[in-house]
Amino acid sequence: MRKKYNYLLVAFFFLLWSCQSKEPTATAKPNLPANPPTDVVTVTNAVAQFGQLRVQGNRIVDKNGSPVQLRGMSFFWSQWIGKYYTPEAVKWLKDDWRCTVVRAAMAVDYEGYLQNPEAEKQKVTTVVDAAIEQGLYVIIDWHDHEAEKHTEQAKAFFTEMAQRYGDKPNVIYEIFNEPLDVSWSGVIKPYSEIIINAIRQHDPDNLVICGTRNWSQQVEEAANDPIKQPNVAYTLHFYAATHKQWLRDAAARALNKGIALMVTEYGTCEASGNGVLDQTETKAWWKFMDDNKISWCNWSLADKEETSAALKPGAKSTGGWADAEISPSGLFVREELRAKNPK
Repeated sequence: MRKKYNYLLVAFFFLLWSCQSKEPTATAKPNLPANPPTDVVTVTNAVAQFGQLRVQGNRIVDKNGSPVQLRGMSFFWSQWIGKYYTPEAVKWLKDDWRCTVVRAAMAVDYEGYLQNPEAEKQKVTTVVDAAIEQGLYVIIDWHDHEAEKHTEQAKAFFTEMAQRYGDKPNVIYEIFNEPLDVSWSGVIKPYSEIIINAIRQHDPDNLVICGTRNWSQQVEEAANDPIKQPNVAYTLHFYAATHKQWLRDAAARALNKGIALMVTEYGTCEASGNGVLDQTETKAWWKFMDDNKISWCNWSLADKEETSAALKPGAKSTGGWADAEISPSGLFVREELRAKNPK
């Protein structure tokens, strides 16, 4: 009996020692592959990942000289739907939508900056400050169709932005949203050079994105007569149901002539912002932009009743949007963002 008792006692103490010598299962390390797949990029902080961007040939490259492609969302005209220009919305776009870039579309005309400069500027700086805190790239967009008529105001605005943010690699300057049917060489380019020179007095490094003729579509004209300054790229805008293969072909020709492009605004629908949600053409554009490492922002983070709006009317201003608050276009774009910008 004592022998059996001794065996039981020894077994008890061995079991006790064995349990105490192991880590709790809750803190056990997962079995990870020694060499994770190279095609998966974990971007918890895009700016920490890619660093100072620059233009090299016909590509935008990261701090290591590798082509980089940013994907994200553009806010709507600030004076009309400014309620989403909040730190909480920016954070949600990073954490849930997995954006690596956002675009603050500061309205200039139509009771925008020209009439209410401090109010509209405050919306922009709120988004920029939040993007810097979250490690996102952020486009400061002079959202104007006739910027050549507001050169002095644009010069003063971008001088102030460069003084404030010139030491932050997060910032990208979009100095002319969508020029109308005016001359590239005679109007848009001279305006752009004036604004670039003003920016460069305080910020020698960050990207400047220049608009192109006819709603930022005539990129070949810029390729034929480019601005002779470093770290300048050119804007290409499209709406998938209206602008199809012919515009992709024109963009390819511009790239082949040596300029870099950024799609700072595109829609999944018709150029009106409404009409059919064209998933087939949008996917064709996504492939084209992926193949050519072209960064993009989708238009738009708004709750307007139109196809291009990413949110449904009444969606809250602070992020946290349930699927029921997101429009069909928003769900479509969010799925692409989450697939291509993995967390």
